[in-house]
Amino acid sequence: MAIDRIVDTGAHEEDAEEKKTEVTLRPTNFDEYIGQERLKNNLKLAIDAVKKRDDGTTLDHVLLYGPPGLGKTTMANVIAHELGTNLRVTAGPAIERAGDLASILTNLQDGDVLFIDEIHRLRRTVEEVLYSAMEDYKLDIVIGKGPAARSVRLDLPHFTVIGATTRTGALAGPLRDRFGIIHRLEYYEKPEIEQIIKRTAGILGTTVRPDATELLAERSRLTPRIANRLLKRVRDYADVNGDGIIDLPVAQKALDLMEIDELGLDPADRNMLRLMLENYESRPVGLTTIAALTGDETSTIEDYYEPYLLRLGLIERTPRGRKVTEKAKKHLNQR
Repeated sequence: MAIDRIVDTGAHEEDAEEKKTEVTLRPTNFDEYIGQERLKNNLKLAIDAVKKRDDGTTLDHVLLYGPPGLGKTTMANVIAHELGTNLRVTAGPAIERAGDLASILTNLQDGDVLFIDEIHRLRRTVEEVLYSAMEDYKLDIVIGKGPAARSVRLDLPHFTVIGATTRTGALAGPLRDRFGIIHRLEYYEKPEIEQIIKRTAGILGTTVRPDATELLAERSRLTPRIANRLLKRVRDYADVNGDGIIDLPVAQKALDLMEIDELGLDPADRNMLRLMLENYESRPVGLTTIAALTGDETSTIEDYYEPYLLRLGLIERTPRGRKVTEKAKKHLNQR
């Protein structure tokens, strides 16, 4: 049976107030966006060049990839804001037919930014329509059926596609080649996460002591989304069990309640490592077997468990599967 994750980089359904707060937490320009300096410098250069030319050209299509929660959606918002254009948002799984994509594209205006989250999950028939739209700003559609069917090519406004994916290898080669700007978002450094926590606390009107900020940063898996989520849950604990001020003892008790350990692992992470050890000891385990043990999808293992566990050196990939390391054994024995 799968364990619900308190620490999770995935997007979830939240109440209206939470969603409203999440919008206000998102930076709107490069100055507010903390971290990812290499990416910001490259994008600033490209955007400034487009503005300087002022000849009707648009920013090259942008592909952002990397583990979830690192700010791909936020960066899309920042790019659109810096360009001074509208941002249209959709997701790969939401575009089921080529007609759905055609409807979206024909409603764009010159210079608009179309953000496609989970772009690797686009259907192949939809991808084929997107090829000519991205390269030539043309839309090929078929009108009618059978012998009377005919192909019509429509002109589209010049626009920029920003694709986000956690699995760039799952993208079809022809689609990947149509992106002129391709960048990976890296895990953040601890000081950057501390800055993000301070910024979020200021927006939420919450007082966080420096030592508590440091503790939250250490356990946030170097991921802004998790840092913000942990801060909100610790704030709830401080409001109910204290005076609303988050100091070190309050933060420690709240994290203990959520079972977030000193490495930032949650019960689901430790459960997966224990199941691998109990059933296979130090032998490699196949991905589908791990998914069967934990009750999760294989994509969940690859996208949410593995990246951070690999970074910490708690598991390693081998040609025969995933293997728990000695470091992980020592950590589990200390719990």
